[in-house]
Amino acid sequence: MTRNDFSQPPPLRLAWFIWGLGAALYFAGFFHRVAPGVITDELMRDFGLGAAGLGGLSAFYFYTYVAMQVPTGILADRLGPRPLLGWGALIASVGAVMFALAPGFAMAAAGRALIGASVAVAFVCMLKLAAHWLDARRFALASGMALCVGMIGAVSAGVPLRLGVDAFGWRPVMIAIAGATLVIAVLIAWFVREDPNAYGYQSHAPTDAQPPKSEGILRGILNVFRYRNSWLLVVIPGGVVGPLLTFAGLWGVPFLTRHYGMSANEAAVYTSVLLLAWAAGGPAFGALADHLQRRKSVYLAGVITVLAGWLLVIHIPDLPRTLLLGLLIVIGLASGAMIVSFAFGKESVPPHLAGTSAGLINMGVMVGPMILQPLVGRMLERAWDGSKIDGTPVYALATYQWAFTAMLVWTAASVVLLAFTRETYGHQQRADAV
Repeated sequence: MTRNDFSQPPPLRLAWFIWGLGAALYFAGFFHRVAPGVITDELMRDFGLGAAGLGGLSAFYFYTYVAMQVPTGILADRLGPRPLLGWGALIASVGAVMFALAPGFAMAAAGRALIGASVAVAFVCMLKLAAHWLDARRFALASGMALCVGMIGAVSAGVPLRLGVDAFGWRPVMIAIAGATLVIAVLIAWFVREDPNAYGYQSHAPTDAQPPKSEGILRGILNVFRYRNSWLLVVIPGGVVGPLLTFAGLWGVPFLTRHYGMSANEAAVYTSVLLLAWAAGGPAFGALADHLQRRKSVYLAGVITVLAGWLLVIHIPDLPRTLLLGLLIVIGLASGAMIVSFAFGKESVPPHLAGTSAGLINMGVMVGPMILQPLVGRMLERAWDGSKIDGTPVYALATYQWAFTAMLVWTAASVVLLAFTRETYGHQQRADAV
């Protein structure tokens, strides 16, 4: 694969291959992110959990994922993506084994936490690889393709996971996922290099992409927040991703089985379609934002559509199933607008702060489900009338509507905050401007 011609950029096939190995870990991370939503009954039964306990177990992934975002951004800027991706895949494999073999809540939560912390490196490292291996004009597209890969992983935790669990049980399936993640770790260590120079090609990275040696970690974070868009873009995407993953990743299946009379498999199809639409929406919004060289207006249109869609799904009972499915598709497609956050954020700070900015924004993305999944669970449990079916708690429609209000509030707040962002028109922020 090596070639000693530093005047030529890397061929796209090689560039996307290197990027794709980072994407493989992101795939695995999204699988684990939404898997509890398909095995809610098994987890509640095996670990003796109610709604709040299940929400808490699922959220352990997000606690450590969020905590790792700022360190990941800083380390990606300084060490490069290869060691972070390789060790991340290895540790994720260990966490999956712990979760699969857990005899009780404590070990299961520890396994979820270990998985969240380890796969947290994937997205920021993919953006770093894209900045070095791909032309800047493809950056928003690469961000959208990353979301597409993640959604394929999430969809794999829908109907395919449900079928695997029905056939083999949830624990053997998780062991198999751990083995596949270990293979990813080996491939990353063998092939991934941060920069095309390692393969003899010219880099696409900006010449001023390295942080000043005098700039410490805390100073880098503070410098990112000197730019108004940066802190707004940390809060905004949680109002898009939080509701989507709260519904598709945990509470959508029991909501649909209870109030639309669906089987667990059929409900998993609906939540998987929502995620597939999100997968398609990411590249579409990324390409549109690149084509128009507009970030704010494209993003705002998507988030307003998301809010309108959730209002209809949550507050209009007994929708015809065709209409319900159509609304979930629209919500998923429009939710792809959140991918604009990363190009928007990258352009809002100087190049040497790009990794730190991406880490902070991705932290904001995951704060949404981290807060909303257990919050919705606690709101459900607090308003629960005590009804059970086969030992599993069930919740009335009005209870779900009350609990899902938390999702709507954050999405509405994201619309308002987007109005205060400053359009970049696809231009990179200079280091000497704020």
